[in-house]
Amino acid sequence: MAEDEPRGICVRDVAAKEFIAAYAEHLKNSDKFELPVWAEHVKTGVFKELAPYGDDWYYIRAASIARKVYLRPGLGVGQLRKWYGGNNRRGTRTEHFRRANSGIIRSVLLQLEEMKVTEKLPSGGRRMTRVGQQDLDRIAGAVFNAGEEED
Repeated sequence: MAEDEPRGICVRDVAAKEFIAAYAEHLKNSDKFELPVWAEHVKTGVFKELAPYGDDWYYIRAASIARKVYLRPGLGVGQLRKWYGGNNRRGTRTEHFRRANSGIIRSVLLQLEEMKVTEKLPSGGRRMTRVGQQDLDRIAGAVFNAGEEED
């Protein structure tokens, strides 16, 4: 009886890789979300030697950040810096953990706020708005249905 009832598909029901690729494509095609001028020159952290190679890396990072905020409301720039950070390899000396670039994360969050996808919490951090949650769930449903059609 429970199998016959249609249920809503949310972001948790879809694999992260497929969802992030689909939402990045949605952001790329959206006229509200634009690529900053400095995006092709900036590194994602001090522990990186070069800037990202892919042309769509900013949209992929934005989709990943939106997914993180969806799954963990109250997430802030500091926690996201720690999540996207990595080991700084210093030659023969020991490695040390370094946090990611906060400017990229902050600019993504500001653009998502302008799109009404996220909003600031009074206690700090961000959470999804009702419109943003519906948008992400709609894309997750499309990814889920596309995966079922392939099987």
